[in-house]
Amino acid sequence: MTFDEALAEYERHLTAERGLSEHTVRAYVGDLAHLFAHAEATGMTEVAELDVGQLRAWLAVQHAAGKSRATLARRTAAARMFTAYAHRRGLLAADPGPLLGTPRLVRNLPVVLRQDEAAEILDRAPADTPMQLRDRAVLELLYATGIRVGELCGLDIDDLDPGRRTVRVLGKGGKERTVPVGEPAVRAVQAWRRARPALATADSGPALFLGARGGRMHPTAARRIVHAATRGVRDLSPHGLRHSAATHLLEGGADLRSVQEILGHASLQTTQLYTHVSAERLRKAYRQAHPRAGEEPE
Repeated sequence: MTFDEALAEYERHLTAERGLSEHTVRAYVGDLAHLFAHAEATGMTEVAELDVGQLRAWLAVQHAAGKSRATLARRTAAARMFTAYAHRRGLLAADPGPLLGTPRLVRNLPVVLRQDEAAEILDRAPADTPMQLRDRAVLELLYATGIRVGELCGLDIDDLDPGRRTVRVLGKGGKERTVPVGEPAVRAVQAWRRARPALATADSGPALFLGARGGRMHPTAARRIVHAATRGVRDLSPHGLRHSAATHLLEGGADLRSVQEILGHASLQTTQLYTHVSAERLRKAYRQAHPRAGEEPE
């Protein structure tokens, strides 16, 4: 099978069979297109010719070009996923993916808001016009639930249950979960729902959040809303609000398993990152406030 044929087939597999999001599929397909272009430049024409030497050479070229560890790790994972799939499909006699090493990532702690900063941002958000009511509801819901921006934009009107204070979320891989929502966020969303007809068009459908032209809100618009609201305090993306929500839950005494379920993490290890954030914030507060905290350790 040629590289072009394999790429088209694999894209259909990721979308139809794996149920991955458009963003994730685009990232994997882009990485594979880069790999296939490298292979073709060395004279290869078919997937069957791929081996671990070719994969290592591809990664080495990127390393020499100064690609980050995160990029190399992502592309290694993309190559492994594809070779495993190609081996199952009979396109490769053996799977070279497991022979690839993974660059060790240095995980930087995410930037998060303090609880008073989060309150300031939400309390000062204007709520006079329909667009302002929408923006405030977006901010409140992102912070209240910790959902991803793609999950937020995928919400339909009926996904929010004001009586039970829950929202039904369709997460990665098509997995559905129910997330609790606080009263301020419920009130903000209800206020937006009353104003929604002012922006609604024939293209709105059941979408909860609408863009300026009446269609379902795009994640880019949600990112602009969050950047505009947090600028001047601590400029964040929607994922920064997700990080903040998780950190504040743990600081308030929530257990890791509960936070894992709320965030929709497949692995508890991912959620454990926020325990390090909370611990570091505690150490920083101690060093700044305690008269006998001493000097910074070397």
